Amino acid sequence: MPVLRFSSLGSGSSGNATLIEAWPAGLDPAHSPTRLLVDCGLGPRRLVQALAARGCSPPDIDAVFVTHEHSDHVGGVLPMQRRYGTPVWASAGTWSAATSRQSAAPMAGLARDGEPIRIGDLTLLPFTVPHDAAEPLQLVVTDGRLRVGVLTDLGEPTDAVARALQGCDALVLECNHDRRMLAEGPYPAWLKRRIGGHRGHLSNDQSAAVLDACRHDALRHVVAAHLSQQNNEPSLALTALRDSLGKGLPFGVPDLHVADASSGCGWIQLA
Repeated sequence: MPVLRFSSLGSGSSGNATLIEAWPAGLDPAHSPTRLLVDCGLGPRRLVQALAARGCSPPDIDAVFVTHEHSDHVGGVLPMQRRYGTPVWASAGTWSAATSRQSAAPMAGLARDGEPIRIGDLTLLPFTVPHDAAEPLQLVVTDGRLRVGVLTDLGEPTDAVARALQGCDALVLECNHDRRMLAEGPYPAWLKRRIGGHRGHLSNDQSAAVLDACRHDALRHVVAAHLSQQNNEPSLALTALRDSLGKGLPFGVPDLHVADASSGCGWIQLA
């Protein structure tokens, strides 16, 4: 039976990467999976170690999808491309901004809002989000049976985002900050405005609103991701998500996970 599974390799300002695998005949090493990295903000050594812990290596990656050009999402992409020839997909704005100060090989293809991308046994469905980047995209990844939604780095939930995430079996969902911790924390005022603004990052309560809008009976896993180490706590993020799930709606309750900033989370398998 086919298997779709995913694992965060790291999630936060020190580097983001999510590995998604589609196995055509179960976890049978005789049949190679399609492996996609969503972003790669990890340095070469850290990437090798993270992938090895998950049973693969950089040459095994079939493609990298870059959501936007901020260094914690793209910092490891060009080294991968140069050393391993890894195919890269990104929007025109993202790639232009990411390569403005250094040379790079051409992309494998151009990612656009609403246009599916086929990579092996996976189909990528990119969608636009409000964030302070050149042309940011997030995405849903499917093997044709199951869907994983990846939603990090956006300033506010929108109807278009909620529509794009409908029907997902799992969500990697930004829970960047607790509003009170951000307001009372040590960041300068301009940075607080940027993080809490319409093109910054999702607060816990905004993430809960996204979950509320996307929730359905087949949603099985939600990973709280991209938590600020200064302005959030895992317990606060999980409480906000649990409160959203506890409204008495006639849906099943998904398992909740937290992606650690340095180690991410283990494999989450959908079947």
